[in-house]
Amino acid sequence: MTDIPREEYILKCTSACAGCSDSLTLRYVLKAAGPDTVLVVPACCTSVIQGIYPNTAMNIPVYNVAFAAAAACASGMSAAFKAVGRKTNVIVYAGDGGTVDIGIQALSGAFERGTDFLYICYDNEAYGNTGMQRSGSTPAGARTTTTPAGKGQTKKDLDAIVAAHNPPYMATACASYPKDLFSKVQKALSIRGPKFIHVLSPCPPGWRYSSERSVEMGRLAVRSGMWILYEREFGKVTINGPSKAAMIKPVPLEEYLEPQGRFKGISPEARALLRSVAERNAQRLKKEEEGIC
Repeated sequence: MTDIPREEYILKCTSACAGCSDSLTLRYVLKAAGPDTVLVVPACCTSVIQGIYPNTAMNIPVYNVAFAAAAACASGMSAAFKAVGRKTNVIVYAGDGGTVDIGIQALSGAFERGTDFLYICYDNEAYGNTGMQRSGSTPAGARTTTTPAGKGQTKKDLDAIVAAHNPPYMATACASYPKDLFSKVQKALSIRGPKFIHVLSPCPPGWRYSSERSVEMGRLAVRSGMWILYEREFGKVTINGPSKAAMIKPVPLEEYLEPQGRFKGISPEARALLRSVAERNAQRLKKEEEGIC
């Protein structure tokens, strides 16, 4: 942790909920990016966290844009900086609703064009700032305000969609592992072209757990295999240390599910589906790392 700068670019007294791991993630993202950075933020929890004009909790420039427009806005911004010879970091920081669902067409277009920017999706697995409605990223069995009996479908495989665009760098992360997150943002910003980091963002009110347990919930997600930390750099997959350990000796899935009220009363079928999806993802990534597929 001593390698992480002391400078703060997200200030105290934000409008975040207690235990918000979105704001914790953003803290390390901005420490890695530094002051010559512009955030593009579509409608999401972060647009609330930053505060109400004329006051703001952000110590860098922020562009608030429409739900579907973040990657398109970043494309124009990146081109403008390049035209005037500036190397300012352009970072889209968007939730899963604005990435997996509403903004996916702009994301795909920016990656197809080869836009030089970093897109970060912080994933709390629902539409958080409008009442925790189901998103394409909500896992099977999870209760939301629009799936009160539990979602019947598995979450959309966003990482596979991004990987199909062959970006030079993409990774997964979680603020419960801050050094891992910090180093991945630094690496992404050192590479030209479109980059993508998918960050799991446990949410106390949405996931219905006690607010002091956010770091613990992120660690349980990784240790149970429900969230795998890895990098894909110029096509080569590397599974990171915490997830390698979890693949050898995972904690029981129940230790991750039981503290979360959203999984209260989950059916045996949904529980088995979550386990099978996690195991299938782990096997696929291990084969890719070994060069088998």
